[in-house]
Amino acid sequence: MTTAPPPSPRPLAREVGPWSVAIVLVLGAVVLAGCGGPRASAPTASQVSTWMTTANAGTAIGQVEADSRNIDHVLARHEPASAIKAACALLTTDALTAIGNLPSPDIALTNALNTAYQAASAAGSDCFTGASGNDKALFRRSALERARLVPLLTAAADRYRTLTGHTPSTSTTRAPPISPDPFGN
Repeated sequence: MTTAPPPSPRPLAREVGPWSVAIVLVLGAVVLAGCGGPRASAPTASQVSTWMTTANAGTAIGQVEADSRNIDHVLARHEPASAIKAACALLTTDALTAIGNLPSPDIALTNALNTAYQAASAAGSDCFTGASGNDKALFRRSALERARLVPLLTAAADRYRTLTGHTPSTSTTRAPPISPDPFGN
């Protein structure tokens, strides 16, 4: 008795048809596209605005600017080396903290801020080292780096404005001056 050979398997495409395979592929692509989450599909302006708020990036920009001005202030007043070093260390620390908030959702904004914060960190470091030995060359280099800082931060703010249509808030909170008059007159 002879047995018939088992039937050969038929290709899947012949059973379901080429259109069925195409539909499954398209549906799979749609499902995978939805896996990016809400931030993946949000407009860049919205992402940048949200990042600016959650990372306190505007405050960081303002703080780095204020730190740079404070160095100018202590140098102009011929403060002791310890006061100069404290101001310089603060600029370096705040710049490095701000770098830690990067990247932003926009690569051009990230690059602009990173360049500015790197300049600020270098300015603070050169200033600190210069104050340690009263090194005029390092003070000059720090001054040049701080002079570059304002245009670099302005470029970053301009990029933010281009993306969102808004100017970033760079203010830092400061206590009002104490007045002997309880009504502030």
